[in-house]
Amino acid sequence: MGIPIVRTLPALRSAVAGWKAAGQRVGVVPTMGALHAGHLSLARAARATSDRVIVTLFVNPRQFDNPDDLAAYPRTEDADAARLAPLGIDLLYAPDPDQIYPPGFATTVTVAGAGEGLEGAFRPGHFDGVATVVAKLLLQTGADRAFFGEKDFQQLRLVQRLVRDLDIPTEITGCATVREPDGLALSSRNVVPQRLVDGLIEFRLLIGVEKLARMFERAFRDLLRSFGDPLFDGIVVEALRHEEGFAEPRLRV
Repeated sequence: MGIPIVRTLPALRSAVAGWKAAGQRVGVVPTMGALHAGHLSLARAARATSDRVIVTLFVNPRQFDNPDDLAAYPRTEDADAARLAPLGIDLLYAPDPDQIYPPGFATTVTVAGAGEGLEGAFRPGHFDGVATVVAKLLLQTGADRAFFGEKDFQQLRLVQRLVRDLDIPTEITGCATVREPDGLALSSRNVVPQRLVDGLIEFRLLIGVEKLARMFERAFRDLLRSFGDPLFDGIVVEALRHEEGFAEPRLRV
């Protein structure tokens, strides 16, 4: 038996209202489809801790700064529903675009700080689009708990800040990254072979950069110790942990 699929907000709210009236807790897994094992692990986590589970499937145009990128994003609803079927998901919410952005929609949610720098610096408007659609989906589903992968760590922190600042009564749960055997994090974009190759190259470059950084850190420490001066012995390199979970290096005497 297939998963019930709803495409309108009234149909979604009708289903959720019945569950809530019975005292059931609702978990939601927001996705843009093209599901892989990482998404399925989120669905399993939701199933293990919720009475009812909704998986959302909506390719959000507002988080794409490149129309070609949006057009190329894989859309595989039938395959996604088949992958979810064995997991006991209660409902697949695949809203029509006007259920998320009705005519005249004029509101954008911006989360200052968490959406700046890192990926946000290279994709203008991306995290505004993410924050807006996540706020909509959490409010529409009325979920008690939402599940996000730690792969998109900046996004996870942004969503945590979003619900805290807007008093959205949804608990945000981060789940461990699921990886390919070669260590590359699973991604919907990597269903396209060339993007898989590009992602693997980038991943290996990052691993190489990390190794070089550790080598230079050890060499720097050895150099400081070679001076034999208490002043230099007191200099250490440390990670300054920010509230949002990011780090930057600094010298401390």
